[in-house]
Amino acid sequence: MKLSDFQYHLPPELIATHPAERRDASRLMRLDRAGGAVEHHVFSDLPGLLRPGDCLVINDSRVIPARVWAERRGGGRTELLLIAPGGEGVWEALARPARRLVPGTRLTLPGNAGEVEVIGGEGRSRLVRFHTAEPLEQFLARAGEMPLPPYILRERQARGEAPHATEADRERYQTVYAREQGSIAAPTAGLHFTPELLAEIEKRGIEIRRVTLHVGIGTFEPIEVDDLADHKMHTELYEISAENAAAIEAARIDPDRRVVAVGTTAIRTLESCAARHGRIQADADSTALFIQPGFKFQVIGAMVTNFHLPASTLLILISAFAGRENVLAAYAEAVREKYRFFSYGDAMLIE
Repeated sequence: MKLSDFQYHLPPELIATHPAERRDASRLMRLDRAGGAVEHHVFSDLPGLLRPGDCLVINDSRVIPARVWAERRGGGRTELLLIAPGGEGVWEALARPARRLVPGTRLTLPGNAGEVEVIGGEGRSRLVRFHTAEPLEQFLARAGEMPLPPYILRERQARGEAPHATEADRERYQTVYAREQGSIAAPTAGLHFTPELLAEIEKRGIEIRRVTLHVGIGTFEPIEVDDLADHKMHTELYEISAENAAAIEAARIDPDRRVVAVGTTAIRTLESCAARHGRIQADADSTALFIQPGFKFQVIGAMVTNFHLPASTLLILISAFAGRENVLAAYAEAVREKYRFFSYGDAMLIE
């Protein structure tokens, strides 16, 4: 299939630049993938839309404050988005601007916290080594910014706001169940859940199980080829514990139950594991799985997801599950009904 098959028109004003006032107050579109029918709900309705016996699978990866600003010695600021650790203070980072960052360049961190040394890289990617007086994790927790997607920052700037993450984003660009540190973007379908909503889901006889996939650049990197067969995903690390794997597998093989994945990252974790082993079992590995139409799903029976960017791997994934025509028709309906799109936007239940 072609990338151009997954384009749609989105008015810029429908891009959500801030979260809803309350997490579970977002809107929720229910899509029947068999017939394409849609219903309109709010996210707090979700417990009543799921079925007793469902197994709801969430991704408990925690977003690190991975955007760092540093000063060049000749003047000017450099933005570093940390995308992969290399050990001993070394990270791969996307730099902007990157042209002047040749090996040996040293950048000054804010507040006299130390320096960043460029040790390699090409294109926008740079390999950097941090020299900080405090542990790097502590520095990032104190001085790093939450890595909001560029489109949120651009839209904030277009509306006259500062194009930076705020202190409020530290809390709202993180799921309430985040545990395992390692993502550079939030598993955004999970942003709508509250502790009270999770308790209500369990009260209705729906099992909640955790997996971990650390969201990296592979999840949101733009596709730069038109033929989808030519696109290569970056790898991302995932893990499923023995206890959670056994529970998810029990739901998978039971014809009266469904595995309901919260977000595309949970889907890729489960389907990667099943593709590798033929079942869900304890696993800790990496995945570069690119799910596109024609993919044979082995695990999930329904999903909770946000509204995704045109021509993105995420939109293509949900089209593989629900059918491209159904998804694009539902998105057109969402535009007409003025749903809020992307990371801080509204959600879908596809079943």
